[in-house]
Amino acid sequence: MSQTLDKAVLEDELAVSLARAVAAANDRARREGVELKQSLLTAAEHSCADGICWRISYGPRDYVRRRGGDLIIEVGIDDGQVRRVLRGQ
Repeated sequence: MSQTLDKAVLEDELAVSLARAVAAANDRARREGVELKQSLLTAAEHSCADGICWRISYGPRDYVRRRGGDLIIEVGIDDGQVRRVLRGQ
């Protein structure tokens, strides 16, 4: 069931920044061959060379007995641009 977001939510800069970062990271992850529905997504603020960015990680949803292989995408907190893409081993 979809719900329309009220004005207060849309004016929350942190929420909008995170939503923009996840959308940009999802686009890049798809191009990197990641199955989004099969991934466990985590997001955290991270210190980057030019300030703060969002670090979006895509790991296997079924992670028992699996190591590495995460895709990590860093996205600018202010502009929503992909800064760096890292692959786990």
